[in-house]
Amino acid sequence: MKSLKHYSSASLLALMLLAANPSYAQENKPTATLQIHSETTQSVQPDINQTVHDKMAKKQSDVFQEAIDAIAETHVALAALSTQKPNTQKALKALEKATGKLEIILARTPELMFAPVDISIKTHDLLASPSAIKALIYDVEKYLDDGEVQKARMILANLISEIEISTTALPLATYPIATKTAAAFIEDDNIEEAKSVLESQLDTLVVSKEIIPLPILRAVLLLEKADILVQNSQRNDAENSELTILFDAARTQLNMAKLLGYGQQETYQAIHQKIDDLETKSAEGKSGQGWFETLKQKVTELF
Repeated sequence: MKSLKHYSSASLLALMLLAANPSYAQENKPTATLQIHSETTQSVQPDINQTVHDKMAKKQSDVFQEAIDAIAETHVALAALSTQKPNTQKALKALEKATGKLEIILARTPELMFAPVDISIKTHDLLASPSAIKALIYDVEKYLDDGEVQKARMILANLISEIEISTTALPLATYPIATKTAAAFIEDDNIEEAKSVLESQLDTLVVSKEIIPLPILRAVLLLEKADILVQNSQRNDAENSELTILFDAARTQLNMAKLLGYGQQETYQAIHQKIDDLETKSAEGKSGQGWFETLKQKVTELF
């Protein structure tokens, strides 16, 4: 499994723009304030790590070693055909192995259309307050109004906060046909056509992506912690204060998610209203169970 992590920071971006772009001093523009995740928000990081680990483990369990082997044998065949004096026997043997590996998959799971061969992950964690995000969006809009598309693009590229899980898969409907076709071309001493078929097929690997918005995931985890506190009928003053902080931190994360365009915008108003209602309902140490169910259902609609 390949794993690649990339971290982007609107904090750094905002500083760069403040130094280089006088438009940040304009009146009526949101103020770009820098923000590292609060202690409360950071407290759910272990849960985020576990969520990613579980998803990766599930996806990794779906990877077919036979499909990985088939791709490797395809590369062996291509290499054998690309020498000054093509080694056709080595290429044919490799393609025979590749075809056999794919037939094993098809025999085991005939309904499968794509066989996963690789899982990778990228994390883009945006370190910015909602006001900083508003400031950056303001500049994007101004740049676009002025026809400065590339300057706007540079900012927009950083306005993401998400975990991106990519799955690379081999198309079972076409790959076995390609290996057999290439073998037939080799038998006919048509080496260039065989190479062309194999190269084209390697280019048809399909990449699908699952996006997990970090602000929404953090909001869910913060609200789960709040739910646990609300169920405690013996909360003390410190726990009541912690509950207030959790509600506020969840609101901040949801505001970030809305500004970044994750989920249906009209859903956020209902979520914020529900959080306000729950905070009022749980004030002064009041407790209960099942109060968060409707809210949790609403937040999951944003994924």
